[in-house]
Amino acid sequence: MAIRLLFAALSLIFLLPAHADQSLQAWIDTALPGTVLHLPPGTYRGPASITKPLTLEGNGQVVVDGGGKGTVLTIKADQVTLRGLTLRASGDSHDAIDGAIMVTEGSGLLIENNIIEDVLFGISLHRTTDSVVRHNRIRSRPVDSADRGDGLRLWYSTGNRIENNDIAQIRDITVSNSPHNRYIGNTIRNSRRAFNFLFSHRSLVDRNILDKNSTGIIALNSDGLIIRGNRILHAMDASGAGIALKETSAALVIDNEIVHCAHGIMADSPMDAINRIVFINNVIAHNITGIYFYGAKGGHIAIDNTFRSNLWPVTVIGDGDPMNDVWWGNTWDTYEGFDLDGDGFGDQPHELHAYADRIWIETPSATFFRNSPVLELLDFLERLAPFSAPSLILRDTAPRMQPAKAYN
Repeated sequence: MAIRLLFAALSLIFLLPAHADQSLQAWIDTALPGTVLHLPPGTYRGPASITKPLTLEGNGQVVVDGGGKGTVLTIKADQVTLRGLTLRASGDSHDAIDGAIMVTEGSGLLIENNIIEDVLFGISLHRTTDSVVRHNRIRSRPVDSADRGDGLRLWYSTGNRIENNDIAQIRDITVSNSPHNRYIGNTIRNSRRAFNFLFSHRSLVDRNILDKNSTGIIALNSDGLIIRGNRILHAMDASGAGIALKETSAALVIDNEIVHCAHGIMADSPMDAINRIVFINNVIAHNITGIYFYGAKGGHIAIDNTFRSNLWPVTVIGDGDPMNDVWWGNTWDTYEGFDLDGDGFGDQPHELHAYADRIWIETPSATFFRNSPVLELLDFLERLAPFSAPSLILRDTAPRMQPAKAYN
């Protein structure tokens, strides 16, 4: 009887409305490990810290306000769930990584269906494993992109799933020394770098929408990436790219739509010639440059991609033999051959040469004049009666007459 009365009293307390000046830490401190804490609707004071397995359930009616100091909620335990909370008003220190949620170390965490707003950083996972972050709405502060914090930050974390989050108005998503994580179905808009991978091998970036960011996906020293089924749109800053790979080997870029970017894809050559960078069945359309290879030539395989309405489909800067790259079965809107045998492939290879275009390729400041009458005239004269042998950029041995992948 006494135990039943105690549970009834606790249930009554948990259902009482919270006052605006009520401390969230007090509720956390009184909860036993493993408790599902259904917080009454209202606003709670932060910052607060969780150091034991616990579930905080807000049902979309709980606000945790950090009061402009530090991080709103810090997690230092395994098996913690945060659901249905609105977290806001963190501090403004980049050095301290002030934000909505900071996980200093943990495993088996679930962070879902939360609203994060008016904070510097969004969610930081440090030394976090086998956890899920999904269906959250994340916004940094409405300042210049360089002054915002990262919407999501992973550091020495592995085996995590980042899924179906709505992220906008942040600086970057930064993934540092964090291999074997999956980023699936997220929407990232109006930010600087949607994904910034540093020494984060074997990452999967799948079916995300990256719109109006300065750069879509950039990877440095991150081998074994799979970039699949993403829509990357409107990365039109002067140095912007849909996908940029540097010192990265054994990457697979497949089934993506990369549309209206300064550079659709930028890549140097892989560090190891065996671990090639492979592009398969991507739509690369309406970009200033479709693909931009820099550094030594070679180490790339491009199969069944569609190039449409790019100002320049492929640019290669550097020494080496272009035949070290493999081009096969791509669709080129500039191909001028025929398919007399009706097999769906052009009868002659598609070759791309650099004529007068080398002026703007080797002198980036001349890009502004790319379609000017003077350069068009030089290009025409070079093709009509070249003063020197043009440089071969690529040879597609079996160009397709129709795209391998439908594009709307």
